[in-house]
Amino acid sequence: MKWGKKLRKKIAFFGHFGMGNFGNESTLQAIIYHLRRFAPDAQLSCIATGPQDAAAIHHIEATPISETFFKSREFRNPLARLIRKLTVGITSEVYRWAKGIATLWHADMLIVPGTGLLTDVYGLLNWGPYNLFRWSLTAKLCRCKLLFVSVGAGPIYGSFAKWLVKSSLSLADFRSYRDSPSAQYLENIGFRMISDRVYPDLAFSLPDHAISPQLPRNRCKPVIGLGLMPYAGRYSAANPRNETYVAYLENLAKVVKWLVARQYGVSLLIGNSLDTPVTQEFRSLLQKHLSDVTKGHIADEPQFCGEDLLLQLAATDLVVATRYHNVIMALLNNKPVIAISHHPKCDSLMRAMGLSEYCLDIHTLSADNVITKIRHLEKNASALKSSIKKKNEEFRKALDEQYALIFGNILLGTPNQEMDEAVLHFLPTECSAVSQNPPS
Repeated sequence: MKWGKKLRKKIAFFGHFGMGNFGNESTLQAIIYHLRRFAPDAQLSCIATGPQDAAAIHHIEATPISETFFKSREFRNPLARLIRKLTVGITSEVYRWAKGIATLWHADMLIVPGTGLLTDVYGLLNWGPYNLFRWSLTAKLCRCKLLFVSVGAGPIYGSFAKWLVKSSLSLADFRSYRDSPSAQYLENIGFRMISDRVYPDLAFSLPDHAISPQLPRNRCKPVIGLGLMPYAGRYSAANPRNETYVAYLENLAKVVKWLVARQYGVSLLIGNSLDTPVTQEFRSLLQKHLSDVTKGHIADEPQFCGEDLLLQLAATDLVVATRYHNVIMALLNNKPVIAISHHPKCDSLMRAMGLSEYCLDIHTLSADNVITKIRHLEKNASALKSSIKKKNEEFRKALDEQYALIFGNILLGTPNQEMDEAVLHFLPTECSAVSQNPPS
């Protein structure tokens, strides 16, 4: 099939998609939408953790990151276990490499779009550093351009994992990070920045039709969106669960008690289908704080996807959120936000939005502090909404220019030096080029 004078472009995406993380899905949704503007007939596919759901959500072909070919089987004899592990493991891995080459053989690009993929917190395998390296190297063996676009980095604990991440990045034709702490983190572990840049998170480029319209107010008191998140563990380098997580829920329960005592509505929000247990735990915790009458002020509607989250955010007046992309989704809805920070990316985001005073460290969280910030948000809501709207427009413009660079320049081969210089001139401190050199 022809596309203009060129063959139809074939582009693959890689990431932790199809697993119920609303933020991850929003980044893939955003980049697919903008790619279609440049190459509407491109053949798209996704190398994903959950290929079936990724294919259903985004209407593209999907391949598992790492297939399992044999059922797990335990032997009592240690020698038998070792022999099976070697024979099955080696055979499976050879097949995975071969299938990866077949998948990317005629591809023009492999894109790693957004998300905090550069970490070993959840292990080396599956969507961890090993398979990232395997697919990155496969792309280069197939002469396929490799792009890391607005990705997040850290923490990375293992020396081998750091080597895998740095090796994967070194193979790339283009690299950008979603915040300055990610770029700085990679520099600190020894990765040499050459033409790397910092752009906003891809979710800021979601199309207008994907963002829920503002709903008319028919109530006297505001509705506060409360975005909950399970214990982040090694991802946040937090204190043990009983020191941070339990205190986090206890303090938020006190905040809810204060809100409903003043007739505020509270809407419980999640950012991942796996977050449902934390809302159940939180509601159980509220039993000792609220009467049956006041419990009616709390809404806990089911959320199955990013669209559900955006719709419920549209019905709030302000938001207190923990998950990084819950904060972004609220900002996209032009809602004043208090971010409970469990990772440097949260601090960086709020700083870039000019909202640092509303970013609270999860380790030192107190109900009184959250309540004070809620009062400040209400008092300054009008000015904050204007500022948030302006920042959203700036971030969208920066991402539009990044898309023009990677899809117009690198994919379609139509370089535009004036546009490239405009990008470097435009981007603010949190979204600037790490290097002034042009991209590879």
